[in-house]
Amino acid sequence: MSKHGKKYAAAAAKVEAGKLYTPKAAAELVKEISFAGFDETIEATFRLGVDTRKADQNIRGSIALPHGTGKSVRVAVFAEGEQARAAEEAGADIVGSDDLVAQIQAGNIDFDAAIATPPMMAKVGRLGKVLGPRGLMPNPKLGTVTMDVAKMVGELKAGRVEYRADRYGICHVPVGRVSFPVEQIVENYGALYTEILRVKPATAKGKYVKSIALASTMGPGVKVDSSVTRAFLEA
Repeated sequence: MSKHGKKYAAAAAKVEAGKLYTPKAAAELVKEISFAGFDETIEATFRLGVDTRKADQNIRGSIALPHGTGKSVRVAVFAEGEQARAAEEAGADIVGSDDLVAQIQAGNIDFDAAIATPPMMAKVGRLGKVLGPRGLMPNPKLGTVTMDVAKMVGELKAGRVEYRADRYGICHVPVGRVSFPVEQIVENYGALYTEILRVKPATAKGKYVKSIALASTMGPGVKVDSSVTRAFLEA
């Protein structure tokens, strides 16, 4: 713990070892013990009992959080004609076709999320090696390959987040910022946890949700009671 410094140690000392907090109590504590000089992101970490090497246990999807994440998202849209105009009207930051593909191939990637219409995927597919490792590849499973680009631009701008279990079965997902009211953090967490439970693979063996923690960017983790699966705002 010493490697984190005195502020981290002081914050960690306020977290009761071994205690499982209600979602509301956890959010209150994370806000209380945050110490960075900026508005930290609060992240929920789910440790799941899944084997992501098996295709049917590959937990991945996206969800629009009720209160967003507090982060402004730059959205790029691969579209032409009517869909391109719709994307621009919906507030997309970058809209293009061959010109956008060329821009990305030249190394200019100035966006946080990407959407494509299905006809554009033949061109966008060439960018897999560039966009894939950055998590920016449009994906039908995430709703980012769609003809209704305006709707998805709106959702991404409003705070749609992606969740994905890594090879250890762990999902890290933002649920707001330290400046958010406790109720908004908890409602975002509740929506996310409900979604995680909804996508439980039928083939997952043993305990599905092994542990959950909330933490701010710089702060220590606070363990959340995973048995609370509704009435998230109860103390």
